[in-house]
Amino acid sequence: MARDVLLDTGPIVATLDRNDHWHARCAAAWQTILDRCVTTEAVVTEACHLVQRGGAAAALPLDFLLAAQIPILGLETGLHRHAASLMSRYADAPMDYADATLVALGDALDIGSVMTTDRRGFGAYRRSRGGAFRLLPGP
Repeated sequence: MARDVLLDTGPIVATLDRNDHWHARCAAAWQTILDRCVTTEAVVTEACHLVQRGGAAAALPLDFLLAAQIPILGLETGLHRHAASLMSRYADAPMDYADATLVALGDALDIGSVMTTDRRGFGAYRRSRGGAFRLLPGP
């Protein structure tokens, strides 16, 4: 199956924290989305920081992604430039670096779906080919 879903930080953290209000929706979505996801190193860094700040082991998100065999991609220089441009474009949103790497990767790989809890941000971001992202999990 093709990797056609970008994986944002929120669902990783929610899945690992049973007290997160997104936990049930994210955990249920994995059955159909897990083998379709791809993420970036910036998302992993953000997720590790957030779970550690919440009192869990910092490596927990990385262990989860590795066990699930979700590809963790680094960006090459051109995509970093694109991410920087996106952060300037969406400064009012605001767009953080992890989100920018996902949008840049989505543009590079022509991926239009994102598993996220950030409805405001990813609801505002647009793909370079036009159009909104499809937000998962659904309502």
